[in-house]
Amino acid sequence: MTKTAWVFPGQGSQALGMGTDLLDIPAAKDKFAQAESILGWSVTDICQNQEEKLSQTLYTQPCLYVVESILADLIREKGHQPDLVAGHSLGEYIALYVAGVFEWSVGLQLVKRRAELMDNAAGGMMAALMNFEREQLETVIATTPDVVLANDNSPAQVVISGTPEAVQTVMSEVKAKRAIPLKVSGAFHSHFMAAAAREFQEVLDTVEFQSATVPVLSNVEPVPAVDAEILKQRLSQQMTGSVRWREIALQLPANSIEKVVEIGPGNVLTGLIKRTTPDLILENVRKVAELPN
Repeated sequence: MTKTAWVFPGQGSQALGMGTDLLDIPAAKDKFAQAESILGWSVTDICQNQEEKLSQTLYTQPCLYVVESILADLIREKGHQPDLVAGHSLGEYIALYVAGVFEWSVGLQLVKRRAELMDNAAGGMMAALMNFEREQLETVIATTPDVVLANDNSPAQVVISGTPEAVQTVMSEVKAKRAIPLKVSGAFHSHFMAAAAREFQEVLDTVEFQSATVPVLSNVEPVPAVDAEILKQRLSQQMTGSVRWREIALQLPANSIEKVVEIGPGNVLTGLIKRTTPDLILENVRKVAELPN
C-alpha cells in the first residue's frame, strides 16, 4: 500500500462557492445544520453569497473547518484512511479531528473561539516574501525588533509578522522577487498574539484530548506524535508560534510517505510541498467531483 499523508489548508485558501456541491449529500447537510447551531450563522450562506465576510478571520476559519472536515469524512466513508496528517495553521484543527483527537463539534467550538480572538487582535501586519536569500532574511529579522518569521512555507516562500513598521523595514531591506502585504487583522503567529493565546488557553484547558489514531505533524513541532498531552501542548503554542511548513514537508519522505492528498479549497499546500520535496505523488480533493472512488 502507498503510504499517504492528508494535509489541510488554512486561512487564505477560502474561495466563494466552496462546499456548495456538498449540499446534495445528507451527511454533509446534517453537519452544516450542526455548524449553524454552534456558530449562530450559516456556513453555506457565507460560502455561497458573502465574499467579503468569507475573507474575514471570524468567518473564514469556521467555514474552512466545516468544509474540509466534511470532505475528509466523505473520503473516509469510501474506505480511505491516512497514515499521517498535518494542517497549515487553522488546518491543524481538521488534522486533529481526522486523527480522532477530539469530536467534530468540540473542534468547531475551538475554531470559533480561536477565530473570534484572532479577529479582535488588531494592529499588527503580515507580509509574504517570495524568492529571497534566506541568510539575509534571517539576519534582518534578527536585527529588527518586533518582527518574526511567522510561516516558513517553502525554501522560496515565507510570511513575516509583527508591527507595521518592523514588517515594512524587513520588506525594504531584504531583496525578494515579490513582497506582498497580507489582508489580515493582526500579527498572527507571533508574540503579539500572546494575550489572545492566554484567553484561548482557558478554553483549551476545558477540552479533553484523546490519543491520535494516526501520527500528527504539528506546526510548532514537525515531529510525528500521537500522545494526547503532547498534541495539546503543541496546539496551545500554535497561536504565537511559527508555522514550520517547510519542515513538515521534509518530514513526509522521512516518514516513508509517498503520496500527499490536500483536502480543501485551492492547491496552496501541494504547491508548497512540491517545491520542498518534489518526488512525492500529490493529489487534491477540493470538491465532490474530486473524491476518490
